[in-house]
Amino acid sequence: MTASVPAVRTVKDLRAQVSAWKRQGLTVGLVPTMGALHHGHLSLVSAIAEKVDRVVVSIFVNPTQFGEGEDFDAYPRTEEEDRIKLATTPANLVFAPNGAEMYRTGHASTVTVAGLTDRLEGASRPGHFDGVATVVTKLLLQCLPDVAIFGEKDYQQLAVIRRFVADLDIPVEIMGGKLIREEDGLAASSRNAYLNVEERATAGKFNVILHELVADVAAGADLRNAEETATQKLLDVGFKAVDYVSIVDANSLELIDKIGAPARVLAVARIGSVRLLDNMAIEPK
Repeated sequence: MTASVPAVRTVKDLRAQVSAWKRQGLTVGLVPTMGALHHGHLSLVSAIAEKVDRVVVSIFVNPTQFGEGEDFDAYPRTEEEDRIKLATTPANLVFAPNGAEMYRTGHASTVTVAGLTDRLEGASRPGHFDGVATVVTKLLLQCLPDVAIFGEKDYQQLAVIRRFVADLDIPVEIMGGKLIREEDGLAASSRNAYLNVEERATAGKFNVILHELVADVAAGADLRNAEETATQKLLDVGFKAVDYVSIVDANSLELIDKIGAPARVLAVARIGSVRLLDNMAIEPK
């Protein structure tokens, strides 16, 4: 029989196990996921395991962060395979609730973060970050970990989570996990599995074009011109649409006109039916 990480499905059982660990003086880390795990997710487990004694991985495809026409129904659900993959990592427990456990009858509360959610993904996907902030708040309060980790691929999401955790005084340290890439540089994502062979070849050019943008900026290019050039390059190589290519302050995520502090280029491009996200650091000279 193939080994897999044990799972609990209720908040009561999750809290019972976490409480037992804490009575032993052990620290606990949480890795929130929507499943369909790839090596990027597994790297988060390994990273947080260096800081804590026990690791919980949550698997829940959260309906409230999907908008109309998005891929909630089609999103891959592969819990059995995920738990087998996690058996090769330091993960100790999977929390895999169903929708009724996470959003009980009469659920009426939502966490909203102003400012950071008004642009970029927030503008492209209205309501998305309310869903993210609400489910992550619930997971943090359900598990009460010492540390939780979120990948830097979803850079704006990480910034939003850090903001509401600080604002709401939730007693957990938020770690950022390094963005993991495939061999050709494409950011690792569960949605990459949706790409056919031709689309996958085109997708591999996404990070190349962003590297070129970073090099252009380092050479003194006007930031808005650099954004427009990268957008046109993406369209020229075969992307169907570009939601945004934006150079922003790395902390506030506000658009900037010059690189005077750590900055980031955040980009979303569409190919076939898939939205691909990527981002890269831009350091001041």
